[in-house]
Amino acid sequence: MNTEKTTWISDKGFFRLVVVITIAVMGLVTLLQYLPAEMRPTAEFAKVLPFVNATLNTLVSIALVLGLMAIKSGKKGVHQAYMLTAFILSTVFLLSYVTYHTCTEHTVFGGQGTVKYAYYIILASHIILAAAVLPMVLYTMYYSTSGNFVKHKKWAKVTFPIWLYVSVTGVIVYFMIAPYYAFKYYPF
Repeated sequence: MNTEKTTWISDKGFFRLVVVITIAVMGLVTLLQYLPAEMRPTAEFAKVLPFVNATLNTLVSIALVLGLMAIKSGKKGVHQAYMLTAFILSTVFLLSYVTYHTCTEHTVFGGQGTVKYAYYIILASHIILAAAVLPMVLYTMYYSTSGNFVKHKKWAKVTFPIWLYVSVTGVIVYFMIAPYYAFKYYPF
């Protein structure tokens, strides 16, 4: 008797979907880095987006940690709610990030010396792991929603620390580069 839950998509179909989504997101983010200033739409509201993005990353970090605590306490439903919240917030972050980089020019970090090297090391690791974690998150969620909790747990053990690192370093990068934005937006 087959006890596995049937899903709306096969593993092979899901793999193809993950590849398409990952390539599309990475391609769009890369393209936006090279979009000439004259082709960028301008939007006054975009000035607040770096702060919004840092706030979203903070909330993702909190949801991830609370989700981990919930599953460690055996609260599966609470865990699922926190992880879904982290996923939704990460999706909103990605949309906000793309909007910001569509509407504004690239900001150059102005720090010097050791802080400059620290910034670029954190930024590089953040970017590389952000690209890597997207398909990992999608697979981790897929295995959970398809009822394959053995694979879900296996993937989650690798995905969780990377996802948390990406969300935390996103906030660190914001605070390090915020003084160099052409506009100043600090709500505090």
